[in-house]
Amino acid sequence: MTEVIPIERIEKRIFLLRGRKVMLSFDLAELYGVEPRALIQAVKRNIERFPPDFIFQLENQEVRILKSQIVTSSWGGLRRANPYAFTEQGVAMLSSVLKSKQAVQVNVEIMRAFVRLREILGTHKDLARKLEQLEKKYDHQFKIVFDAIRELMTPPPVPLKRKIGFGSDL
Repeated sequence: MTEVIPIERIEKRIFLLRGRKVMLSFDLAELYGVEPRALIQAVKRNIERFPPDFIFQLENQEVRILKSQIVTSSWGGLRRANPYAFTEQGVAMLSSVLKSKQAVQVNVEIMRAFVRLREILGTHKDLARKLEQLEKKYDHQFKIVFDAIRELMTPPPVPLKRKIGFGSDL
């Protein structure tokens, strides 16, 4: 079976909120080819399948933070309610309430994306632990090397956006 959606496209829609990797309801609806309200209605009709550790609704502050970080048209215009966030288990449960062939195929790809991210994070943690062990084993003459490696493992800082308009620093 060929990929329905490129895994990179899915990975870009996985966010870290409240210490969990999640996908937002409107992104999932787009991937599944359904209206966001239809997705939420299906969830509410089967609410017993979605405990709080599977799904939660974003708070206003979380929405503002995400909007400022994400430049995407999927936020659309005005919304009556804040979007919902689905954990990996919540996304898996969606396949039991959205039964179209597309929903099943998309779910498989989303599960693969979550697994891939987990593997990447695990590899990074293993590398950091091995580096720490090596640092303890060897004396300070290798400190510069270890510091350089640690710096390479650290993600680059997010550049600050310059303000545009009156009163901005130029």
